Amino acid sequence: QVQFVESGGGLVQPGGSLRLSCVVSGTMISVYDMGWYRQAPGNQRELIASITTQGSEKYEDSVKGRFTMIRDNSADTVYLQMNSLKPEDTAVYYCNVDGTRGSIMSQTFVQRHSTSWGQGTQVTVSS
Repeated sequence: QVQFVESGGGLVQPGGSLRLSCVVSGTMISVYDMGWYRQAPGNQRELIASITTQGSEKYEDSVKGRFTMIRDNSADTVYLQMNSLKPEDTAVYYCNVDGTRGSIMSQTFVQRHSTSWGQGTQVTVSS
């Protein structure tokens, strides 16, 4: 059974930083493209950052230049370094496989494990 355990969220002032972690068990992330997602109140969950198995990063425009995604295949862990945080970054953050970067294996994983989401970690940006 694949599990995603996110941590590192909290309350931070605008302009501050946080580093989120996501430990994956039940599979090896080295074969998958990985993503960070977030869901703000009243909104759908959205993909904001991803990194392929080859290390190619992609970011949603609103976080580009502020967020950095890192993968550590040896620890089956992905990280999201978030700098210059804004109130609009307030959301619950999740990690999961990203099936949008062209990897057939990643697409298959997403199709087979569509309900395998962790609890997420709450990030609140407020003064």
